[in-house]
Amino acid sequence: MGEVSVIAAVTSTLALDYRPGDSRLLALYERSLQAQWNAGTDLDWSLDVGFGSALPDGSRVAWTSFLASPLGRRGRGMWDTYRWEVQSWMVSQFLHGEQGALVAAARLVEAMPDIGAKLCAASQVVDEARHVEAFSRYLREKVPSPYPINGALRELLEDVLGDSRWDVTALGMHIMVEALAMATFRLANATFHDPLIREITRLVGRDEARHVSFGVMSLAEAFAELTAAERADREDLVMEAASLMRQRFLLEDVWERLDVPARDGASYALQDELMIMYRQTIFVKVIGALIRIGLMTRRVRDALERLGLLEFAGAPRDLGWAAQR
Repeated sequence: MGEVSVIAAVTSTLALDYRPGDSRLLALYERSLQAQWNAGTDLDWSLDVGFGSALPDGSRVAWTSFLASPLGRRGRGMWDTYRWEVQSWMVSQFLHGEQGALVAAARLVEAMPDIGAKLCAASQVVDEARHVEAFSRYLREKVPSPYPINGALRELLEDVLGDSRWDVTALGMHIMVEALAMATFRLANATFHDPLIREITRLVGRDEARHVSFGVMSLAEAFAELTAAERADREDLVMEAASLMRQRFLLEDVWERLDVPARDGASYALQDELMIMYRQTIFVKVIGALIRIGLMTRRVRDALERLGLLEFAGAPRDLGWAAQR
């Protein structure tokens, strides 16, 4: 599948004050030690995935949505093919995103300014390595043709890893990528078709919840000290990342593999009510994290609303947007 090389000038920081810092970070680190799992022995790799086999009918709403798609005229067999391909695509992007998170976490160990944060970031490195191991094995052994990295995800990872500032790396990875992934993992029982990938995503999602909490704790404090210009810069990243993630979930790679013109498939994905609701649902976690770090500003809110990513999160004005900067 090739490689992606990103060049960034990063300042390594040795934190020489070893006194206990934020008790919340230390508690999070302790939980991470207790919650370790082994991708080789804690998962039943003998389970048959049956990729491409016939699937249960699913909901009437989902079937109706499929019939309205560019694939609908190809019939019931294509319905199964489409659902398996979407699973293959999603797991492939999980793998690429988890490797990005692995590199980002290693970067944070190097660059974060205090010991407690470095310990949490180091435990995350171990988590992300395990996630890469699990997803890559699943794709190698159970999926005939995994997908290369999606162009939008690649662009976002290059942006996040190409920035020398640790808080920008954490914002892009913990808040935008991992909060979105966590929400997707929690929908796995409704969207994935075999017990093995559902168990993998359950375990990975448990780890990701800690990672998002780590990002929120670290960034809420750091962002409280931002100047107006620095805050606007972080807002720009959030808006660009949201646009890229929305583009990613238009499934252009899947349409192309199934011989649908990318423009036709993306147009359908933009307008289909079920796909709109799915994107809005998984962005709820991102929105919640942005609120907690004080970055759900009116400017960010308006951008998410224009992208169609806000509606499912509830009436924005009921969440106290006026109090945000």
